[in-house]
Amino acid sequence: MSELELVDKRQRETLISKLQSILSWLGVLFLVYLLITAVSLISLGFKSTAGEQAKELFAFATNPFAALIVGTMATALIQSSSTVTSIIVGLVAGGLPVTVAVPMIMGSNIGTTITNTLVSLGHIHSKEEFKKAFAAATIHDFFNLLSVIIFLPLEITTHFLEKTALFLSNFFIGGETINLDKFNFIQIITLPLVNIFEKITRIFPKPFDGTGSICIGIVLIFIAIFYIGKLLKLLMVGQAKVILKMAMGRGPMTGIFAGTLVTILVQSSSTTTSLIVPLAGTDLLTLEQVYPFTLGANIGSCITALLAATAVTENQIAALEIALVHLLYNVTGVIIIYGIPWLRNLPILGATTLANISSERKYLAFIYIVCVFFLIPGLLLGITSINPAF
Repeated sequence: MSELELVDKRQRETLISKLQSILSWLGVLFLVYLLITAVSLISLGFKSTAGEQAKELFAFATNPFAALIVGTMATALIQSSSTVTSIIVGLVAGGLPVTVAVPMIMGSNIGTTITNTLVSLGHIHSKEEFKKAFAAATIHDFFNLLSVIIFLPLEITTHFLEKTALFLSNFFIGGETINLDKFNFIQIITLPLVNIFEKITRIFPKPFDGTGSICIGIVLIFIAIFYIGKLLKLLMVGQAKVILKMAMGRGPMTGIFAGTLVTILVQSSSTTTSLIVPLAGTDLLTLEQVYPFTLGANIGSCITALLAATAVTENQIAALEIALVHLLYNVTGVIIIYGIPWLRNLPILGATTLANISSERKYLAFIYIVCVFFLIPGLLLGITSINPAF
């Protein structure tokens, strides 16, 4: 092959690569469009199905502990906090009380940690590697559990997250100075597709038409988030790894920022935290470096719920409120827990202790996963359903 032909071949390959990249980004935009359409469908479907009885439908979850467990188990089973929080935003827009939804959001933070814990099991063949990888994974668990222990009682007694988020939502949507509703072109462009799906569900009698809308919305959210994740991993994981390398050893604030940015880029906190577990297992990162990066992943995961809130056509303030609760909860958790030295060290102590024990008796790691994410929440949910006062 001549030099001219080689140059021509490289140019064609570059052009094909650019076209593939453009098509991938267009795919991401379409899937985002699908996501916000799905949230609108869930909102409208829930409102149509429940009507004024929305609160009664969720009476079982007025117990905040039951709501917390529902959020934890749903996210652990689906393995996507983005999916769960997007569905919660749609339900709140349709009438689910924000007070009920707040513990569900907290639970989704706990449930999402199962993915990187499962990833750490890939190092189980080596005692030392497993010890480091399992500690790097479970530090996320211990931080989120500690965050719930601190903030759930505070929220139950003061509703400080709900009130702060409501104030901010009123400022952005209901205020005189800034009114995002006037500029919400997203609602306009999603309305045609929403109307098409609504016409399809009208073949069912009431209230099953609303149930149909909810089911279609949930399926679309699953599809959208799954393929957004796949496309963004293809497009951005290379850049994510560059950011990760740049952040190594530059201090906790850089680590938190990097974790936030990488999670926004790949649209998955599970991906972000799973990226660093193998690096910790092979001794490229210390637990102290992994810790702030993981906290940034918590913050970055809030972008999906905020995006979903823009899709809502009715009850906009409540939808934005629950999305902002998610953001405020994660930011406040980082400031309080990581900002106070003795609190900061508790997740490290918990993760290292559990990792030391589990590396000696590896079956305990499997027992831990089953108990923390499924068995204990399931038992507690059963107890709270029998005794709502629990």
